[in-house]
Amino acid sequence: MKRKLIAAVGVAGMVVSVAACGADKGGDKGASGDKTLTVWVMDGSAPDAWMAAVNKEFEAAHKGVKVKVEKQQWNGIQEKVTAALSEDNAPDVLELGNTQTAGYAATGGLADLTGDKAELGYDGWNKGMLAASELDGKLYSAPWYAASRVVVYDKAAFAKAGVTPPKTRQEWIDGLKKLKAADPKGQAIYLPGQSWYVLAGLIWDEGGDLAVKDGDKWKGQLATPQAAAAMNFYKELASYSTAPKDKDEATPQQSTDIVPKGGVASWIGLGWEAGGAIDAMKKAGKTADFGYFPIPGKTADKPGSVFFGGSNLAVAERSANKDLAKEWLALAAGKAQMAKYAQATEGGLLPNNDAAQFKPAAGSFAEAMAQAAGVGKITPVTPGWANVETAPNPIKDFMTKVLKGEDPAKAGEAADKVINERINQK
Repeated sequence: MKRKLIAAVGVAGMVVSVAACGADKGGDKGASGDKTLTVWVMDGSAPDAWMAAVNKEFEAAHKGVKVKVEKQQWNGIQEKVTAALSEDNAPDVLELGNTQTAGYAATGGLADLTGDKAELGYDGWNKGMLAASELDGKLYSAPWYAASRVVVYDKAAFAKAGVTPPKTRQEWIDGLKKLKAADPKGQAIYLPGQSWYVLAGLIWDEGGDLAVKDGDKWKGQLATPQAAAAMNFYKELASYSTAPKDKDEATPQQSTDIVPKGGVASWIGLGWEAGGAIDAMKKAGKTADFGYFPIPGKTADKPGSVFFGGSNLAVAERSANKDLAKEWLALAAGKAQMAKYAQATEGGLLPNNDAAQFKPAAGSFAEAMAQAAGVGKITPVTPGWANVETAPNPIKDFMTKVLKGEDPAKAGEAADKVINERINQK
């Protein structure tokens, strides 16, 4: 999760009142003597006032202990974390991207938190976020926050076409038809051919996945009926778009390079993208009037599945203050603090506990995102998944081939071959 996401939703300063830490297992609580607990967080992930209040409460409960927060940059962070976890002066607590956590856990760099579930609030965590914190039945981190995509639409274009936010896939397609008829030269939806996080959600809705565990190996799942059904629906959506079939949403950046030019009735994006589009249109002398709705599901009873992009908080195995680190983690990632965290980000980020969700403004991006919080998922939890996403991404290639007319089963077989090679690399 990058800083621009926080900036887009307008982080407000705040003072929070946090609950006292739970019982200490290792005798650190209340200890005298100088100790420093080092916490690594990514630049932009934690509002300064929120973090300061958490640390103030923690230090008050642990005499002689100081919390040192060191902000990190996403660029080059994987190499930096890998090196730090192998050293004796490793940070005590660190933020990790949720798709990165399994890799660090597999190397032995993260402390096993399985025995600390109760203190950490495990039972209340969002199940979609929780998946990224576990590996082989053991807990290695606490989910912290997540964000997902929603459909952003031009209210004027929808009103002109007589379209209201859809609840089902069929209503979505029916609306796109009306939008196309109302503006034949425009794009009812801007959907690049390689927006694979969107496709992942469609595959999950079909009951499929990107890859599954088969014995001690992982197998790609794009040459399946479920993936074919999802890709065919994606292709139907894309038929109302003139976006390139061989590019993703960042090439060109849909929010700042495409939407501000006009003629786009709807698109699928993240909170920071919506904010970026609003700012870009303002600079161009235009006024954005966006509405938001969750990606529709197959039926009206629940929205479509979405990919949860976000971060976890973990304790380094080589931490010199492991018990203190676990207590800080329990405080920072606890329900009470997550409620304050969600409020600090004005609902722009989903907290790890659904009960802690800040009630966002009606009609806001945050409201639409929160509606899909119960159907969020992540990519397969295995260290080898990072290899799959390496360019050229086989999922993207699969999508482009199908959009250009290749049979989904054939394109899926080629993609699965690459996925199988990469995901099982040690």
